[in-house]
Amino acid sequence: MKAIMVVGTTSHAGKSFLTAALCRTLARQGWRVAPFKGQNMALNAYVTSTGGEIGYAQAVQAWAAGIIPRVEMNPILLKPQGNMTSQVIMKGKAVGTVSAIEYYEKYFDLGWEMIQDSLYRLSLEFDVIICEGAGSPAEINLKHRDLTNMRVAKHLNASTILIADIERGGVFAHIVGTLELLEPEERSLIKGIVINKFRGHQELLASGIEWLEKHTGIPVLGVIPWIDNALPSEDSLDLLDRKPSNQHHDLNISVVRLPRISNFTDFDPLEAEATVGVRYVALKDSLGHPDAVIIPGSKTTISDLIAMEQSGMAKQLQEYAAAGGTVIGICGGFQMLGQRIIDPEGYEGEPGEYRGLGLLPVTTILSDNKIARQRQVFSHHPQAGLPVDGYEIHLGRTRIPQRAKEVEHKYQPIFDDPGLGLVDESRSIWGCYLHGLFDNGPWRRSWLNHLRKQRGMSSLATGIANYREQREMTLNSLADIIKRHLNLKSIISNDYY
Repeated sequence: MKAIMVVGTTSHAGKSFLTAALCRTLARQGWRVAPFKGQNMALNAYVTSTGGEIGYAQAVQAWAAGIIPRVEMNPILLKPQGNMTSQVIMKGKAVGTVSAIEYYEKYFDLGWEMIQDSLYRLSLEFDVIICEGAGSPAEINLKHRDLTNMRVAKHLNASTILIADIERGGVFAHIVGTLELLEPEERSLIKGIVINKFRGHQELLASGIEWLEKHTGIPVLGVIPWIDNALPSEDSLDLLDRKPSNQHHDLNISVVRLPRISNFTDFDPLEAEATVGVRYVALKDSLGHPDAVIIPGSKTTISDLIAMEQSGMAKQLQEYAAAGGTVIGICGGFQMLGQRIIDPEGYEGEPGEYRGLGLLPVTTILSDNKIARQRQVFSHHPQAGLPVDGYEIHLGRTRIPQRAKEVEHKYQPIFDDPGLGLVDESRSIWGCYLHGLFDNGPWRRSWLNHLRKQRGMSSLATGIANYREQREMTLNSLADIIKRHLNLKSIISNDYY
């Protein structure tokens, strides 16, 4: 099996970005290439065509390679849900919720078997596997139970790239320290170093790079300049680094930054709209007077609902809605908008019944039957007949009380499947289970035009491509940047480059 491994000196060094760029680079050369991350810890998930959950980053990398995402590309997904526990997803299916100690006692050996099996299956179909590591490969207290980094590299005898983030400072110390902490057989696999997120003239780094190559004996493949918002992020730590734009926008949309926010990649298409400003609002912050507020998905809906209540954010949202503001809840956010959330078996903690925000006439009952599936539907609102693609990932069923006659007139289904979402008659309160909703260009623009009309603005064109077309342009651009700034011939032999 031909394999390339990408590991980083730290989290957020650029592993996911470089893996995606390498996938697109090789795919453009005509090779059959697949991404791989043995174990991922993230709350941004994607649902494959077979109904399996994988990390969203691996889905993007699959699209970069020009192939359909599948569970073998991320055989283990850990979804943190508080109290030092994570939900364990193996080969796309939830198998349990455990603490870190329990996980390694119960799932380590099984996990390594699944990783090897997934790599074998991918090797039967693809010429090259581009593997992504996690965090740092040099966490000496964790290396004995690391399923993602050098264990995979050694298994594949993979040519390995070490990428480092110069924006954090201390890049040379990060690189040298990481190499020093690797075992000799691990270090021998490192065939090149990449410095990422550089702002300034590369000549300023020349003496440092010369020293680094002489000291380590490993070539620096190149320096990648700072790239704004290149690809979706894997976890919510990235939200802490995002700075509000000073640019004027026609519309300003706030996203509530829940403690256990999930699938915030849903809002990347809104951030890509030139006329829209997106701000992530912490629970302790003032909501202000945005043009719309989004309550996103959550790994633990009840805990985040309680956190909103205790912080005062719930009251702010209710007052904002009462004043005529537009609120849209996605997945867990949809459940929070309802009257009640009932957890009879304690799937999210203590069994009980919890009061929702009371903005939609729905009740959600949690159960252990997790729904994970892709969907293709047609919209009723804000414009009828628009095709909409997306995916569901949620526990529980949300029901509209049939006995209330007024409900039928005051609330309407958003799609031709009534169970997917609901909107009130003023089109101010929206609740929806569909992740990827805003990826649909015509629907997104129609929804934005509804907001624009309320503010006396002219409408935007709705005959536009879906966000995937923009993502394709981004992936091609990233591959072009890689080609300009990195010399990969020592990693990718002439047979592949």
